[in-house]
Amino acid sequence: MRAERPLVVAAPQNYLAVIKVVGIGGGGVNAVNRMIEEGLKGVEFIAINTDAQALLMSDADVKLDVGRELTRGLGAGANPEVGRKAAEDHREEIEEVLKGADMVFVTAGEGGGTGTGGAPVVADIARSLGALTIGVVTRPFGFEGKRRATQAESGIAMLRDEVDTLIVIPNDRLLSISDRQVSVLDAFKAADQVLLSGVQGITDLITTPGLINLDFADVKSVMSGAGSALMGIGSARGDDRAVAAAEMAISSPLLEASIDGAHGVLLSIQGGSDLGLFEINEAAQLVANSAAPEANIIFGAVIDDALGDEVRVTVIAAGFDEPRNESLTPPNEAQAKPEAPRRTEPAATEPRRQEPAAAELTRPEPVREREPEPPREEPPRTAASVRPEPEPEPEPEPEPEPEPEPEPVQQSPEPEPVDVADEEDEEEQSARTRNIRPVSDTGYNEVRRTGTEGPFSRPNDVPTPRRRVVFDDPDDLDVPDFLK
Repeated sequence: MRAERPLVVAAPQNYLAVIKVVGIGGGGVNAVNRMIEEGLKGVEFIAINTDAQALLMSDADVKLDVGRELTRGLGAGANPEVGRKAAEDHREEIEEVLKGADMVFVTAGEGGGTGTGGAPVVADIARSLGALTIGVVTRPFGFEGKRRATQAESGIAMLRDEVDTLIVIPNDRLLSISDRQVSVLDAFKAADQVLLSGVQGITDLITTPGLINLDFADVKSVMSGAGSALMGIGSARGDDRAVAAAEMAISSPLLEASIDGAHGVLLSIQGGSDLGLFEINEAAQLVANSAAPEANIIFGAVIDDALGDEVRVTVIAAGFDEPRNESLTPPNEAQAKPEAPRRTEPAATEPRRQEPAAAELTRPEPVREREPEPPREEPPRTAASVRPEPEPEPEPEPEPEPEPEPEPVQQSPEPEPVDVADEEDEEEQSARTRNIRPVSDTGYNEVRRTGTEGPFSRPNDVPTPRRRVVFDDPDDLDVPDFLK
């Protein structure tokens, strides 16, 4: 008979994502206490501080007093360098309490000493352990002073380099949604409530069974390496409550900029058991239209009967192409600067402007358009060579048929050429430049270039420029004796 083999049952394993919330510094520990009071489930709370007295008042699962030798449990004195050194001195202890976490939230109030200086150290340790690290911090109120604001900006910049996603909540924005009679205590409680909403909006999607469930991998696909993120919260009752809550979330005063262009969006909708599917669809569609067209939208709905007829919508947008502070300026500030290639456009278009002029140069140029030659120095001219031209007397209106003058002397068939001196050639060229007709052999001006009749012109003569008239016998003309 064969012996029966014992039945081996594997030990049950915890397949749930391990989420740890670390509050560091006075503001971070207060936020953790607020989350515990509100009953946030499915997470482990860790409080880290240099102030031993503040740790005693915390209900966190794990309390870690850092800087015992450095500060002796009296706090960092609002000095971020002391907070950083205290966290570095207890690095191994911090690493021990963070082991095994799949997701780590690092929450702090920026501007102080322990939170501002120690949060980047805690985030660096969490990421080195392979956990998805998300920072949720507050920017101080304006009345807390300029020095605290300056330290906060420096701490935020350092923390941004150490986390996968960073959510910054400006406390001054809470004043716009608070009553003027709100007390300082209530104002800081409101800041803690916002930190709670940021953490709860993510953890509930993973840990709480809902109408539409998500897993840790879905959240990680959006939050891993996303950089800066924006968070908006909205709630509404009555008709169209889901859409109204979604509109309030995407236009929340907590948003320092618009979610336009976000490539990753976490959307959490919470409501009672009467929450309708069409309500959820309308709210989700509104948020999707506000993000980038190809955005990865992780959506979940959680049923909580404690809300009654109220619907809460939490939107966390991440994965922006550009820093969000640029979105506060006008996009055409982007008014675009002139591109470098455009500087060469005038040179590129220059040949086109010269084409018509080049075409005109190919046409035959009339004689009258030829540019005159530069004037030369004329040799001294005597009265014998040039006779002053008589002043023209006002001529009467030309008659239709003027009386013919005596017929001109016919030229000989073969007139002998008259020798012209070199001086006359030079005179002819210089006279041409000044638009003066040269003097002929007879001492009288020839026919004008314009063709109009002058006092010595003859009818029927063709007004040819530079025409020379030669006569057989100079005695036929009335020529002065000194020219014969």
